[in-house]
Amino acid sequence: MKYKVTLNGRTYEVEVEAGKAMLLDEYEAIAPAPAAPAAAAPAAAPAAAPAAAAAPVITGNGTPVEAPMPGNILKVNVNVGDAVKEGQVLVVLEAMKMENEIMAPKAGTVTQVVVTKGSTVDTGAPLVVLA
Repeated sequence: MKYKVTLNGRTYEVEVEAGKAMLLDEYEAIAPAPAAPAAAAPAAAPAAAPAAAAAPVITGNGTPVEAPMPGNILKVNVNVGDAVKEGQVLVVLEAMKMENEIMAPKAGTVTQVVVTKGSTVDTGAPLVVLA
């Protein structure tokens, strides 16, 4: 089997045969890629600014349930006024391509839902307030 491998800007054509590897050809990699990231960088900067500006404000009375890690909110399972049991899933948080269920630490009533589906949170950010 033949493979092309790029390492440190150099492309190597390698043939692997029954446990042996043999270098067939070596050449400089053509790099049109730097133009694409430069165009993508301005688009990423405005997207980051609104996320940093939006700081959640807790207005409900009670104990906030905080995000254990940074991530994106995939699902909010409760509304203000809902009675929840200890261990009930309040929010589904995606972090590192894993869905994490954030559960109620105690039984109570939801006095405020701080996050919405699609929002981004940092570690320690309030998600829901329970009384």
